[in-house]
Amino acid sequence: MDWRQYAMSFWNDYQFMVNMQLAMYQMLTNFASNSTTSQQIPSLRYRSSNDQQSPIINHQKPIKRLSHKRQRLVKTNNSTGSGTATTTSNLNMPTSSSPDGYNIHYNDESYEELEHRPVTREMMAGYLLTRRHRTVTIYHAKVAQKSYGNEKRFFCPPPCVYLSGDGWNQDLEQDSLCTMISIGEPLYHNDNNGSPSGNITQSSEMQHLPFENGKRFGAAKTLFISDSDKRKHINLNVKMMYTNDFRDNPYIGMFESRKIKVISKPSKKKQSVKNAESVCIQSGTKVALFNRLRSQNVSTRFLHVDEKNQFHASAHEWGSFYIHLLDNEEPCMESNNFSVKEGFVQYGSTVKLVCSVTNQSLPYLVIRKVDKNRVLLDSDEPVSQLHKCAFEFKNGPSSSSSSNLVYLCLATERIVGIAGKPCPNERFRVDINDSACWTIISTDKAEYTWFEARGPVSHPITPVPVARHIVVDGGGAAATVELTGENFSPGLSVWFGETESPCTDYRSTQTIVAEVPQFSLVMPNMPWIQRPMSTPISLVRRDGIIYLTSLVFTYTPEPASARKNTPSPGAILPPTSDNNFCE
Repeated sequence: MDWRQYAMSFWNDYQFMVNMQLAMYQMLTNFASNSTTSQQIPSLRYRSSNDQQSPIINHQKPIKRLSHKRQRLVKTNNSTGSGTATTTSNLNMPTSSSPDGYNIHYNDESYEELEHRPVTREMMAGYLLTRRHRTVTIYHAKVAQKSYGNEKRFFCPPPCVYLSGDGWNQDLEQDSLCTMISIGEPLYHNDNNGSPSGNITQSSEMQHLPFENGKRFGAAKTLFISDSDKRKHINLNVKMMYTNDFRDNPYIGMFESRKIKVISKPSKKKQSVKNAESVCIQSGTKVALFNRLRSQNVSTRFLHVDEKNQFHASAHEWGSFYIHLLDNEEPCMESNNFSVKEGFVQYGSTVKLVCSVTNQSLPYLVIRKVDKNRVLLDSDEPVSQLHKCAFEFKNGPSSSSSSNLVYLCLATERIVGIAGKPCPNERFRVDINDSACWTIISTDKAEYTWFEARGPVSHPITPVPVARHIVVDGGGAAATVELTGENFSPGLSVWFGETESPCTDYRSTQTIVAEVPQFSLVMPNMPWIQRPMSTPISLVRRDGIIYLTSLVFTYTPEPASARKNTPSPGAILPPTSDNNFCE
């Protein structure tokens, strides 16, 4: 046998051995994957002989299950179809449809993959003392108008994402965050068994959400709903990730907004009781007001309260204001204490606008309907979404003549009052200019707070559990609390201040029941309850993430006669959520 035949025989044996090892690896990988979908882990490719590295892959450790394996995100140099590089799509963001992507739904099986890193009492005490957590807040309107044809009706006011909390300081200074937003459907499906929804679809078109220099918010000004979208309700999905390399997992998570109703156009008809719940504006809810001169988008200004607690017209930020319905017989003297009414806001009603962030308020106002820059003084129909309206100062010049009526108006960026002009031969009509015409729309927000007590985690922060209500059952040593909310998962533990509940029972993605710890454990230095003591309620994930809620629990002392008979901790009264421990 000459050297050529010998080399050919050696190469055939070598190639056969490599193929056998690759086939065995592929078989083990497919066997480990429990996925039943058509998408599979791509097969390994044989490395050409031109590569200097060895084509044989040696595994020093046993092969682990790969069905929920998270991969590290890396930067790529992808380009658009036109061949130009983009800065908004050069990051491989995980999607729910990718088998190798991050699993955004935590069920019983995936929760076991979280590393067990228990939080100690000292860690919780240090966190509650400093509150160096991170908060993501998504502000948006409750309704969105659909676009038709080539027209693009951008969301107005634009959805905004705010970052708050001292935990962001270092990351913001390093400019190491990438935030993207899209229109989609609910990410996390709450049902009785805690399994993820099987029919969830996500919008693949994500837009880069820029944050202004030195500020902690970004506005999505180019979102719109096309006429091909037949959904009646949507959600906004916000992806966040780190762009530096100092973390094992750069993916922070996917945050979703509250539900948004899709409408075709503002209603001009008087709403019925059936539609009033979703279309009309109720007393005590939050609204946004914006002004658009000559119907031009570039001239849109929003009512906002600045850092100096002054009302102004902003082209960048918009404020969310509580609109309270007052009795029309309310005394005209301004006061911070006023009685409110329930029900739907109607034209001709006296209202009070209070900033939901700063609590700054405008004087008493009478809301009026506007039709083509003309105020209709005799209209009393319910106020509907995206209606044009005017706000008349109730404490203006005391005169029955409509010529003395003063309306809320903007002058460049200042908020001023302007007098209306009575219409000839029309008693209940007043002419005003564009600067006094405001569009009203209901708003909502989704807020998520967390703290990595044991340092950065290897899994996404989301879904963030949100506890909205608390109900107490029993009292004394046998008290339990039932928390209701969203995105609960198995293995979460409930904490009362610095003390973990002795037992937390997961019922569903919407309900958790926890045993109330004895007061002697919560306050070891106090032998009994001497005065009402409130503790914040927190949820702690298995890998050491603390999710602080807005709920509190209050221990109260027993009556003197009961304490004489029983030296045990006092009775427990229903909690209060008036004091927001979530800052």
